[in-house]
Amino acid sequence: MDIWNHTSLSDFILLGLFSYSPYDFFLFSLVLLASAAALAGNILFLLLTQADRRLHTPMYFFLSQVSIMDLTIMGAVVPKMAANFLLGSKFISRGGCATQVFLVVMVGGAECFLLAVMAYDRYVAVCHPLRYPVLMNWKACCLMSLASWMGGVADSVIDVGMVFSFPYCGSLQVDQFFCEVPVLLRLSCADTSLFEDLIYACCVIMLLLSLGVIVASYARILMAVISMTSTEGKQKALSTCSSHLAVVGLYYGGAIFSYMQRASARTLAGDRAISIFYTILTPMLNPLIYSLRNKEIMRAFKKMWKMQGR
Repeated sequence: MDIWNHTSLSDFILLGLFSYSPYDFFLFSLVLLASAAALAGNILFLLLTQADRRLHTPMYFFLSQVSIMDLTIMGAVVPKMAANFLLGSKFISRGGCATQVFLVVMVGGAECFLLAVMAYDRYVAVCHPLRYPVLMNWKACCLMSLASWMGGVADSVIDVGMVFSFPYCGSLQVDQFFCEVPVLLRLSCADTSLFEDLIYACCVIMLLLSLGVIVASYARILMAVISMTSTEGKQKALSTCSSHLAVVGLYYGGAIFSYMQRASARTLAGDRAISIFYTILTPMLNPLIYSLRNKEIMRAFKKMWKMQGR
């Protein structure tokens, strides 16, 4: 499929996050600070999980994949947004726009599947601890992680191919700070309603399948925790699951409002707020969620800090 059919060679115009108010630079500084915190937090988490052998477990392997996904989505969006604001430019090439769509959709789809895998991992750890090393060996973990990434890639390839097959013969002004599928579809001079309905249906199916696995896994975990006689065992089981549930809540909150709303129910201000949430705030919060109350992560951090101080 030739994605350049019906289009000219002109670039898209990103209207950006800010609206030429006196507070723009202050707001930009806040966004940049949050992005820097997200970058530092995710990189630090990856370094800790690699440096400490006690963190070489399936749970931390999957969490490291979440960190890579967060870094990927930030790398796709934040540098271009910052460059456009600082240089006073608003242009993005069609190739750059397609790259942003590909990476953002890929990460969204991959994380959807990965969260289901992580729920299954917690189910096996709590409900079948003796079989855990066999069921969640490194080969199985790598295959499940790869399958999650490939699911996201398949989803993004379809979206990019379809979005850029539509004709764009009117305004090329993208009222967003990066190229996002719903916003781009509004610019097409063709009828995109069928594709919008298809996206909506696919998102519903993907999210419900993943959510079904998560709910089923945690229902079994809850039953297992209730039947435990040891208070310490109950606390340990719940603490290992709480961070995953928090990440699930962040993901599903952003996904539902971003891709499961009908076009008629969307507003520009709402779109921008949701986009900031899942491209900047969620990557910043994720490392905090699964690190601050995690004794193993804090122990690894203190160990690394002492080694750097020598």
